[in-house]
Amino acid sequence: MASSSSSGLTFKLHPLVIVNISDHYTRLKAQAFYSGEASSAAGSAPPPRVFGCVIGVQKGRTVEVFNSFELVFDPVTHTLDRAFLEKKQELYKKVFPNFYILGWYSTGSDVEESDMLIHKALMDINENPFYVMLNPAIVHSQKDLPISIYESELHVIDGNPQLIFVKASYNIETVEAERISVDHVAHLKPSDGGSAATQLAAHLTGIHSAIKMLNSRVRVVHQYLEAMQKGEVPLDNSLLRQVSSLLRRLPAIESEKFQDDFLMEYNDTLLMTYLAMFTNCSSTMNELVEKFITTYDRHSRRGGRTVFL
Repeated sequence: MASSSSSGLTFKLHPLVIVNISDHYTRLKAQAFYSGEASSAAGSAPPPRVFGCVIGVQKGRTVEVFNSFELVFDPVTHTLDRAFLEKKQELYKKVFPNFYILGWYSTGSDVEESDMLIHKALMDINENPFYVMLNPAIVHSQKDLPISIYESELHVIDGNPQLIFVKASYNIETVEAERISVDHVAHLKPSDGGSAATQLAAHLTGIHSAIKMLNSRVRVVHQYLEAMQKGEVPLDNSLLRQVSSLLRRLPAIESEKFQDDFLMEYNDTLLMTYLAMFTNCSSTMNELVEKFITTYDRHSRRGGRTVFL
């Protein structure tokens, strides 16, 4: 791998791409852990790698990456699911007709030999794709973003032409909506002074404990009723009335009255939404008419003869 790129391309990376890659990696790692795929020595096990495509636009020598989507990767053959890739490309083309597949992304600390196979496989979609790598390892002394962009260049090594990865520089480009979102997340702090991760873990642990307790109590009631039905325990009419009263509350949301009330409230909400939309459109039209009138009056004072349509 060469030290730096000589293509002269300018890469602009939007925060949404970084967030998508990080989210993809976090979800895959969590799924591997809770499905039992993670070994007991999770600290020494290599982290899972994720793969996907990055999309955006290229104008001249400027490449701007706006979004990304995930891909299905076979770790045995080191190949991508082409049918899945073509389907995702077709769907994204309907929503973002001006965006094209510019390259692909993965996670890791350094480029691997198998990465070039994936890179070459995408050259039929983009003749010169680039590679975005996110390093998920936490380095407290590192101040830069753990993102690297690599281009492929043809170099002659030992008399043989070979494609190698060369590192390219990039800039973070944001729009107003992204700046607001990133700033909100960066300044979001828990009220008790603890970290956001600690607060989230405590919240999820509480929910998990409550659901687990509810499940165990429902199981106890179910086992007791089965035993009562089989005659293993004597009948308790008082308890049966309490269980019956509890069960009668459950199908309340399926009643005809509930459906009527729900549809009425839903229609009222839609009506209010439509009224708000019409009010907003009327306000916008009034502002536009006032601007035309103001412009027409200014021309009239100057002695001009303009036709106002």
